[in-house]
Parts: sequence; structure tokens; C-alpha cells
Amino acid sequence: MSFSYYGPLCTKVYDITKPVGHSLGGDIEFYHNLLKPCHGRILEAMSGSGRMLISLLEAGMKVDGVDYSEAMLQSCRDRCVERGLSMPELFAADLVTLQLPYRYEMIIIPSGSLMLVQDRDASIQVLQNLYNHLEPGGKLVFDLFVPDATQSASSETSTVPLTDGDTITVEVKTTEVNLLHQYQTKLIRYEQWHQGNLANTELQQLTLRWYGLEELRLVLEKIGFVDIQVYADFNPSKLPTQADQKLVYEASRQA
Repeated sequence: MSFSYYGPLCTKVYDITKPVGHSLGGDIEFYHNLLKPCHGRILEAMSGSGRMLISLLEAGMKVDGVDYSEAMLQSCRDRCVERGLSMPELFAADLVTLQLPYRYEMIIIPSGSLMLVQDRDASIQVLQNLYNHLEPGGKLVFDLFVPDATQSASSETSTVPLTDGDTITVEVKTTEVNLLHQYQTKLIRYEQWHQGNLANTELQQLTLRWYGLEELRLVLEKIGFVDIQVYADFNPSKLPTQADQKLVYEASRQA
């Protein structure tokens, strides 16, 4: 048994349930349209196994990726090879201490992944580091959501068949909802079964931190971002009005 963040079993499940190009509420289409005019370097922060990044590569864009999970990055490399794509620059790094050799015209964080940084001070440092990695006039774009915090204790189980005939069962338990400090914690147990026998087990503690609409705008302003825009459901013309909407933030570094 292993206790991990995004380990091998989690990566296998992610690759099957969220394959390359799988759009989550229109995010693939949104980021494709957003990035088409870019002529400089693009970075996907928390790029995972390539659901977004590889689809951008296949559209002819030059995109680097950075992620903390080596298992996820290796899956991304493998899928680039399978598709005959030129290998992108993929960095294994912690965004809290990020130091990459490039500056970027555009940095994106899809899928609400910024919410995976549980500690508030650490999340602010992440945003500061991304600001520092932008070219003058460069832009950071990311999307977030507000988790359902109405059930403080819940449990659900699902089954994911693998291509080799094995099966992974996934049990998700909500263990904590902290409304005061704005985070929700789930414990996820992955069990891989081979011919009726338990072959491997992996535990993942997943904490999501959410933000108030104006709270995050103030954080971005304090860091030094300008031209901050917030809109809903990947539609720049749609103002946020409901808690169940996806929130998209755009913010630029001073030119």
C-alpha cells in the first residue's frame, strides 16, 4: 500500500476517465481559442498527464508543462510517443519553489487545479511565482469552482476497467469540510484487482481550497497583476452570478 498525491493507480484512473482532449464543461475549446493568437511560449501549470496539453500540441501550439507528480508526467510522455508528437518540455517541480529557465507569453491552469494547493500562503506564493515567470505584458488564465460543501460526510464507490483486463475500484470519502478556512478534504482509496486478487492499493488525500470571488481578485492585485477579469463558464461576456458556475480569471503582468 502507498499513500500518495497523484500516484500510479490514480494516474491510470485519470487517464481513462479524463483522456486527451476530453472537455470539462467546454474548457478544451476555451483554452484552444484563447491560445491560438499566441506567438511566444505557453506554459500549462499542473499539466498532469496531458488531457489539455497534448490536445494543444496536436493543434500545433508550442506548450511546456510543469507538474509535481512524476507518474503524471511519465504518462504524458508516453502518450506523446504514442501519438508521434515531438516531446514537449515537461518539468517536474513544486510550484511553491518554481524556477524555470523560460518566461512565458501565457500561463494557464485548467481544471481548477490551483485549488489543489491547500495552504493559503502557499497558493499566494504559487501565484507570485507564476507572475514572475510571465513576460512583461504576459497573461495568467485559470479556472476554479466552488465544491459542494453541503455534505460534511459522504462516500461513493466506482469501478474502472483497465485495457489489460484488470479493474480498479475507487472509493471516495469526504472526511472534512471546513467552511471557515474554505477547504474540503477527501480520502480516496484505489484498489487494483487482477483475476479476482487484490494486486495493489493506493491511498490519496485530496484537499480542495476554494476562494471568494473578490478575495482572489484582491490577492492578484496585491501580487501586481493588472487588467484582472473574472467571468463565468468560459464565456467572457458572462458575469458570475451562481455558486455552481465555473469561474475564469484573467490577469496580466505589467508591460
